[in-house]
Amino acid sequence: IVPSLVIGACAFAAGELVFRTDVVQSLKESNNSLYQTLENAKKQNKHILQMIPLIDNVHVTKNLNEIHDSVSRIIKTIEKDPKKEKFLKNFFDYYLPVTVKLVDRFDEIENQKINSKESRTFNDSTVKMIEEINGVFKSFLNNLYKDDMLDANVEIKVLNSMLKSDGLGKSEIKVEVNKHE
Repeated sequence: IVPSLVIGACAFAAGELVFRTDVVQSLKESNNSLYQTLENAKKQNKHILQMIPLIDNVHVTKNLNEIHDSVSRIIKTIEKDPKKEKFLKNFFDYYLPVTVKLVDRFDEIENQKINSKESRTFNDSTVKMIEEINGVFKSFLNNLYKDDMLDANVEIKVLNSMLKSDGLGKSEIKVEVNKHE
C-alpha cells in the first residue's frame, strides 16, 4: 500500500506541475500584461513570506502567514481563470504593494527597538492595519468565488427540489424507513 501511495502522490505532483506550467504559459501568450502582473505579485508575496521570520510580533506573523496564503490562492485563481481579474481592480496595483511597504517599514522600526510614544503608536496602528489587510485580502479571495458559490447554491436548491419531488429527499427516506419498521 505504501509504495502505491508514494507513486500516486508523485504522479499527482507531476500532473500539477505539468498542467500548471501549461496554464501559466498559455496566460503568458494570451495576456502578457496580466502575466507580468501576476509574476510581480508572486515576487511581492514571496517577499512577505521572507519577512515573517524577521518579525517578532506573533500577532503580525500570524496575520502575515494568512495574508501570504490568501495572496497565493488569489494568484492561482487568476492564473486558472483570468476573467476573474476584474474583481481585483486595485489589488495588484495598490493593496499588495502597499502591504509589502508597510511590512518592510514595520520590520525596520521594530528592529530599532525604539521605545518612544511615537514608535508604540506606530506599532499599534500597524498591527491593527495588518490585521485589517488580512481581512480585506480574505474578502478579495471570497469575491473571486462569489459567482461560483451562487451558481452552486442554485444547483443545490434545484437538486433538493428534484429529490423531494421524486420522493428521494432525506425526510422522505426517513418516512419510508419508518413505514417498513
